Amino acid sequence: MSDRFDGAGVSKPAIAVYGAAGHTGRFVIRELLRRGFSAIAIGRDAEKLAAADFPADVRREVAALADSTSLARALTGASALINCAGPFLDTAEFLVPAAMQARIPYLDVTAEQPSARATFERYSSAAEEAGVAVIPAMGFYGGLSDLLVTAAMGDWSRADEARIAIALDSWHPTEGTRVTGQRNTARRVTIAEGRLQHLPDPAPNTVWPFADPFGAQEMVELPFTEAILIGSHLQLSELHSYLNTAPLRDLRDVATPAPVAADASGRSAQRFLVEVEIRQGNTVRRAVARGQDIYAITAPLVVEAVERILNSEKQRGGVFAPGALFDARDFLAALAPDLSS
Repeated sequence: MSDRFDGAGVSKPAIAVYGAAGHTGRFVIRELLRRGFSAIAIGRDAEKLAAADFPADVRREVAALADSTSLARALTGASALINCAGPFLDTAEFLVPAAMQARIPYLDVTAEQPSARATFERYSSAAEEAGVAVIPAMGFYGGLSDLLVTAAMGDWSRADEARIAIALDSWHPTEGTRVTGQRNTARRVTIAEGRLQHLPDPAPNTVWPFADPFGAQEMVELPFTEAILIGSHLQLSELHSYLNTAPLRDLRDVATPAPVAADASGRSAQRFLVEVEIRQGNTVRRAVARGQDIYAITAPLVVEAVERILNSEKQRGGVFAPGALFDARDFLAALAPDLSS
């Protein structure tokens, strides 16, 4: 495998991607290569790996989750592990220990609350002792909202309420999203009275006045992994996370097709808008992000996180929300033009 170099001619390390042949995994491989990293594409299915349209110098490894020997072999030479293989309820419990054994950072892109919560509860002490950084939910659902809320908080040590509103103009789910939805049936949690509590059933509805082109949208309160991340490091009395109902109709319709590439990068035509409001007393702070394709934007999010961890002079060990480990405003600014305010 040839070395890759950044613009200054400095060799960049190899990053392992588990679930590399999946929809999000392929975006992550492309982003790693675009930034000059080498990539190790790992998966459970040799045929899917062989069929993936990766450059010849991308190392391919087949590794079963329960086979610690094959996982260790696949991670040989890797400087970090990105897990893109859902359901993460089934993969993280094998891959987090594998990364810690290899003494390399672990990141995943889960939207599953039980998986992210279990990662914090099971591995915080062990990761700290091992000096390994572990970041669950470093994707569109989870990491992006955590960074936006952290950036809006700024110098506040606490806030009375955070409201996150996500608008999608459509949602063409991948096969992995559908399988995860069937597996992830736990009752959702949010932050109420300063701690994680179950979301009321039925979930509250509201109307959110988005900026153009979305305008006023019917919303349902639907927290994802951002609740776990935010609750791990920010002092909030209340958190309310909303998603507009139109894409949920797409998601629930079994006839809705998988995403189709609409440009040379492989992104679909889907557009998203995320608006955040943080309130302390009568003072409100806001943050906004917009972009194209919730699966594709996950790639620069997670790869930016890997690059910052590896470039850090002193790597911290433990399980972290991205807003607890990185300068949130600087991180978001670095994602332009993938992400715009």
